[in-house]
Amino acid sequence: MYRPVAGPHAALPALPHAARAPSGEGKVNRASIPGVTPAPTVLILAAGRGTRMRSRTPKVLHELCGRPMLLWPVHAALQAGAGKVVVVDSPERALAEVLPEGVQLAVQPQSDGTGGAVVAAMALIDSDAPVVVLSGDVPLVSADLISGLMRAHAQSGAAATIVSTVLDDPSGYGRVVRGADGAVERVVESKQDGDASPQELEIREVNTGIYAFEAGALKRALGSLTAENAQGELYLPQVLDLLRADGAVIGAHEVKDRRLVLGVNDKVALAEVRKLAQRAIHEQHMLAGVSIVDPDATVIDVDVEIGQDTVIEPFTTIRGKTKIGADCTVRHSYIVDSVIEDGVSVGPFAYLRPGTRLRAGSKIGTFVEVKSSDIGPGAKVPHLSYIGDADVGEGTNLGASTITANYDGQNKHRTTIGKHVRSSVHVSFVAPVSIGDEAYTGAGSVIAEDVPAGALGMARARQTNKEGYAERRKDESLNSERR
Repeated sequence: MYRPVAGPHAALPALPHAARAPSGEGKVNRASIPGVTPAPTVLILAAGRGTRMRSRTPKVLHELCGRPMLLWPVHAALQAGAGKVVVVDSPERALAEVLPEGVQLAVQPQSDGTGGAVVAAMALIDSDAPVVVLSGDVPLVSADLISGLMRAHAQSGAAATIVSTVLDDPSGYGRVVRGADGAVERVVESKQDGDASPQELEIREVNTGIYAFEAGALKRALGSLTAENAQGELYLPQVLDLLRADGAVIGAHEVKDRRLVLGVNDKVALAEVRKLAQRAIHEQHMLAGVSIVDPDATVIDVDVEIGQDTVIEPFTTIRGKTKIGADCTVRHSYIVDSVIEDGVSVGPFAYLRPGTRLRAGSKIGTFVEVKSSDIGPGAKVPHLSYIGDADVGEGTNLGASTITANYDGQNKHRTTIGKHVRSSVHVSFVAPVSIGDEAYTGAGSVIAEDVPAGALGMARARQTNKEGYAERRKDESLNSERR
């Protein structure tokens, strides 16, 4: 029986949020963060155009280990116990179709900065709950980080708490300016010349773009934002200046693991973040008992589940929401949205397409493609075959070069092959067709009609041998040359 041990519900060692929301697929988890009441509203700013990605696809919809980048912070917020999650989008509303159930969308009518993005979402913010602000292009933020931020914010009594980190190269980040007492005085942007002074640019502690606010204080300060900066935008960090000017306390929650707050501005940065996320996914599975022979030569998406004592050999790619049971072996294969039960062998050079289910103890061998098919317990498709839209019974053995001809040019049809069938080699099943239990088919047959249980089905022309054919060909060739 299929028994997933590691997978999307297990905690990653470095990136513990890389999982589905624990309360169900995409649904908001209403449980409060321990020590934080009520549960926060989480805003995720994602309306930026991302011009440096050089792509027609919005930046936050670029794929990261099987999920759009945006959904990583969304799932982190859900797993952390957010009371409400709101994503801020541009007027094109390109993000609406990928958001999980229960996540709300706010529209920023014009590109007027991070402050303008939060203003656009104010109607959806609960006045009696704290507010966490995340960025859709900072995908590796974890549920633990969000929970830790909220606990620190609640305990300090601050009106606002920023998440900061120290970078060797802080270029492009807002610098955290502290007073003599160590308290946060302000955050200075550095996107354009003139935003920060030379002294401020020497600061290595940076604002990660992650904040916690008291809702009332945030709403009051937003009304006083100005666009007096090089870009003419409303900067959310100005809220900190306004709150401090009113005598409020501004806190900072420093994150030591810089990986969790890395931003993505271009495809080079996306590739670097993908390496970190992929490494964490691999570590999660290996710590749960999966053998990944060469992690550097293996791709596994975040929502894949794999059972204990399964071996994943090099040059394997496992995508989507594939589920693999215990004690399986996967060799040099490509698998997408499939279910593999316990004790299955796959590959090398197999391609499992969406809708494939391999029952316990079955085998898919070398250069076999399977699509939308159910391969029964102990059944074998050893090599050089295509099985599409088929149901194959228990213990059946399909010989080399078995093909299910499932498409008639207009519609797809299914092939049904019973239990303990032996198909011999180079057989084509022209769907819709049904093969009974313990039936046989002759080598080289094109089976277009049902084969009863226990029968032998053969469909091929009788062989004819023409004696002396080779010599006649030689004579004809010589005569042709003489002419």
